[in-house]
Amino acid sequence: MNTNAFALRHIGPRENDIKEMLQTVGAESIEQLIYETIPSNIRLEKDLDLDDAMTEYEYSTHINNLSKLNKTYKTYIGLGYHPTILPAVIQRNILENPGWYTAYTPYQAEIAQGRLEALLNFQTMITDLTGMELANASLLDESTAAAEAMSLLFAVRERAQKKDNVIKFFVSDAVLPQTISVLKTRALPIGIDLVIGDETTFDFSSEYFGAIVQYPGKNGQITDIKSFISKANENNIKVAVAADILSLIKLEAPGQFGADVVVGTTQRFGIPMGYGGPHAAYFATKEAYKRDIPGRIIGVTKDANDNRALRMALQTREQHIKRDKATSNICTAQVLLAVMAGMYAVYHGPKGLKFIANKIHNSASTLASTLSNMGLEQVNTSYFDTLQVKANAAKVKEVAENNEVNFFYEDDNTVLISINETTSISDLNEIVKIFAEAENKKAIEISELSETNNIDTNLNRTSDFLTLDVFNSYHSETELMRYIKKLERKDLALNHSMISLGSCTMKLNAASEMLPLSQTNWGSIHPFAPVDQTEGYQKVLKALEDQLTEITGFAATSLQPNSGAQGEYAGLMVIKAYHESRGDHHRNICLIPSSAHGTNPASAVMAGMKVVVTKADENGNIDVEDLREKAELHAENLSALMVTYPSTHGVYESAIKDITKIIHDNGGQVYMDGANMNAQVGLTNPGNIGADVCHLNLHKTFAIPHGGGGPGVGPICVAKQLAPFLPGNPVIKTGGDNAITAISAAPFGSALVCLISYGYIKMLGAEGLRASTEIAILNANYIKHRLQGAFETLYSGERGRAAHEMIIDCRPFKANGIEVTDIAKRLMDYGFHSPTVSFPVAGTMMIEPTESESKAEMDRFCDAMISIRKEIDAVTKEDENNPLKNAPHTLDMLTNDEWLLPYSREKAAYPLEYVKENKFWPSVRRVNDAYGDRNLICTCAPIEEYMEA
Repeated sequence: MNTNAFALRHIGPRENDIKEMLQTVGAESIEQLIYETIPSNIRLEKDLDLDDAMTEYEYSTHINNLSKLNKTYKTYIGLGYHPTILPAVIQRNILENPGWYTAYTPYQAEIAQGRLEALLNFQTMITDLTGMELANASLLDESTAAAEAMSLLFAVRERAQKKDNVIKFFVSDAVLPQTISVLKTRALPIGIDLVIGDETTFDFSSEYFGAIVQYPGKNGQITDIKSFISKANENNIKVAVAADILSLIKLEAPGQFGADVVVGTTQRFGIPMGYGGPHAAYFATKEAYKRDIPGRIIGVTKDANDNRALRMALQTREQHIKRDKATSNICTAQVLLAVMAGMYAVYHGPKGLKFIANKIHNSASTLASTLSNMGLEQVNTSYFDTLQVKANAAKVKEVAENNEVNFFYEDDNTVLISINETTSISDLNEIVKIFAEAENKKAIEISELSETNNIDTNLNRTSDFLTLDVFNSYHSETELMRYIKKLERKDLALNHSMISLGSCTMKLNAASEMLPLSQTNWGSIHPFAPVDQTEGYQKVLKALEDQLTEITGFAATSLQPNSGAQGEYAGLMVIKAYHESRGDHHRNICLIPSSAHGTNPASAVMAGMKVVVTKADENGNIDVEDLREKAELHAENLSALMVTYPSTHGVYESAIKDITKIIHDNGGQVYMDGANMNAQVGLTNPGNIGADVCHLNLHKTFAIPHGGGGPGVGPICVAKQLAPFLPGNPVIKTGGDNAITAISAAPFGSALVCLISYGYIKMLGAEGLRASTEIAILNANYIKHRLQGAFETLYSGERGRAAHEMIIDCRPFKANGIEVTDIAKRLMDYGFHSPTVSFPVAGTMMIEPTESESKAEMDRFCDAMISIRKEIDAVTKEDENNPLKNAPHTLDMLTNDEWLLPYSREKAAYPLEYVKENKFWPSVRRVNDAYGDRNLICTCAPIEEYMEA
C-alpha cells in the first residue's frame, strides 16, 4: 500500500473489496460499470488538466508556506468584521472536533439533541440581546440577513399597502456598504424600490413599507434609533435594525424600541475573520412573523414519554414543501459557527461579556480623548468602539502600514478606527504614535483606560440578558469542556457511522484538509484588508477558481456565494444580467422539472422569474416532449432551465444533451444544479453536457464538512458569455467586467473554508478525483444490489444502473402499518442515521454512501436494512406495539424496572450482533413534531414555562 497516496485514505473500499463489490454488481471492471451507468455521448475524452496529487505531508508544507504570504497586520478596519479571541476550549472541542463538524442538519432530532440544545442556546442569546420574541438558528452573513429582513417586511405588508402598491424601502446611508450592495441585488427582481438616504432627514412618507438602519452606523456614530423607530411605527413603516451584537451588551436592545426585525453577525463572539467567513448571522423578529421568518428555527417539544425534546420547528415553511411559494430560498444555516458563538456566550456569561464590551468601549473612549488632546478632531459624539478621526488619510495610511497596522480610510480626510477585544494599551499607544507621526504632533502616552461613557444616555442598556442557568454555569474550562462533551455524546456524526443521506454527499472531511483552518495566518485576515497583504489567500482562491473551472468545463468561477441556495440565486441573476445586456428584459420564464430540489423554484422567484414546471415520465426522467412543448410555447420569454444532473432520482438521463439544445434553440440558458456533482467529477461535466452555469456545493462534492447544518459554500462556474456578469463587491474589486451587485457580504464569501476544497483537489489530483467519482458510483450500486429482494429501487438508468445514489420504495410497507419514518427511527437503534426521507418522492428513502465508506460499513448498513425488512414482514397494521413504531429505544427505557413491550430488550436495543460493539443511544424517544408547532417555544426557558397546565 502506497502510504503517500491521499486517495487511498479518502476512498473507503480496499482493492480486494472493490473486486468483490464488482462481482456483486455484475461488472467485470470499474470501466464496465461506468460504461453501463453514464451515457457515452457525455463522457470526457481526456483527463482533467490539474496538478499532480500531493501527499498529505507535502500539502501541509505547501499550505503553511502559502499562509506566510498573508500579512497579519493589526486590524482596526471594522465594517462588520473584527479581530476576536476564540477561547481555546471552543477551538479544540468544537471547531477541531469531528463530532461537531461532521454532523448533518438535525432532521433526525432524536440523534441530534446536542447541537439542537447548542442552537437553542444561540437563539436564546440572540432574543435576549436583541429584545425580540423569536430568533432563527442563524443565517449566512449580516448582509444576506438584512436582505431577508427586507423581503420579510415586504411579504408582511398590510393589505392596504399591497393594494396601493407601496414598494419603497428606505436604507440609511450609514448601513454597511456590502449590505447596501446585497440589498440592491435582492430588491430589484422582486419589485422593491430601494431609496438610500440620511436617516436624520427621512420624511416617513406613506410611500414606504419599511426601513433599515445600522446600530451603530458604519462610521461608528450611534444615531437615535429609538426616535426613528417610534416615528416609523406612527406612520405604519416597519423597521429592521442591523445591530452589532457585542455593542448590544451596552446599547439598549432594539426590540425595546419597537423594532420589527433585528439582524447582524455573531462573528465578534470569538469567530475568526477568515477573510470574510464563514460566520453565523442572526435574525430576530416578532412571533407574529413566525411563518415568514427565513432559515431554520429550533423549538421545544416533547417525546413519546412526554419528556422535553428539541427539534426543528415549523418545517412546513421550508422550500421542499412550499417551493415557489417559499418566503426565502435559504435552506441552510451556519450551525457550526452558531454553536461556537453560543458557546462563547455560555463560557463568558453576562458578566464576562460586560467586561469585554466595557474594555472595548473604554479603550475607544481613552483613545478618542487622547487624540483630541493632541489636537485631532474625533467626529463621533456617541459611539461604542469606532472613532472617526479627521486627518490626512494618505499620510496616516503610509505610516500605519509601515507599522503593520490597518485602518479604514473613508475619504481623503477621514480615518476610521474600530477597537476590538484583542486591543491592548500597548496597541492604543501604537495608534497614538502613528497619528502623531502622520500629523506631526507630540504623542501622549496612555497608561490606563478611562471609564467615560460615550453613549447617549437614552440608548444605554437597562434590560437584563442571559439570565438563564446555562449562561451562568460553565465559566471554568473544565466545566465548559464537559458541557460540550455532554452535548456531543447525544449526536450521531460521521465519527460514529455512515450517514447515507441522498443528495447530501456526506463524505470524509479529512483532518489534513481541516487543520489549516486553525492557523492564525489564515484566520486573522480581514476581508477588506489591502489586497497586497493577502497574497496567500489570492493564490489559493485563484487556484481554486481555476480548479473548479477546469472540473466543470466552463470559463470562469465566482467563489462569492456562501451556500448552495446562494449559488442558485447567483447563477440565475447572472443569466438575468446576460439577457438584459442583450436587450431581452422580457425573458423571465424559468422551466423547472417537477423532481427538482425545492430551493430551485424558490430561487427562481427571488430572481424575478416566473416558474413553469415540466413533467417527469414514469421512469422519473424529464419528459422531453413536455419540455419541448413548454420551451417552444414560452420561446419569446424563456430565460432559463434549472436542471439537476444526474437527476434527483439518481439517474443519468441519456437525453440531457437534447434537453440543453432545446433550451438554447428557444433563446434560454441552462442552469445546472450542482447538488449531484459527486457523480460527474472527472467523468463528465456541465460544460460538456451543454449547461451555461452551475453552482457547486463545496460542502458536498469538495469535502467541506456540513457542520451540523452549515457552513456551506456554493460557487458558480459559468460559460464564456456569462463571465462578465459574475458578482462584485463594493469594497474589494471582484467579479466580471459588468459585475452584478453583491450576492453575499464578503468579496470571496466564506474564504476560510475554501482552503478545505483547495486541499481536497490538490491531494487527490485528476486521477484521485476520477477514482472518487467511480467508487461513489460503485458503492451506490453495491448497496442497490445488496438490498435487492428486500427493497425495490424506484429508478434506474437504461442499463439498470444507479448513479451515485438511489431511491428505495417504502410505500408498500403501509400494508403492514409501517411508514418510511418508522424505518428512519428504527435505523437509530442499529446505530445509523437514516437516508434522506421522502425526497424527492414521498414514502421513499434516497441513499448515497459516497466514496469514503468502506465495504464493511456498507455491509453493516445493508444488514441493518435487511433486518428491518424482516421486522416489517413480522408486523401487521393492527399490531402497532412493535419495534418500528416504538423506535428509537433509549437507555432510559432499557434500564427501567418496567418492560411491558411484547419483544425483548435485546431485540429493542441490540437487534444485530455488531450493535453491541459500538452502541449509540438516542437521548430521547420519538419527538412530537405537531405538539412543538402548536406550542412554539424557541428559547431555553425553564421547563415550567412550557409545561401544559
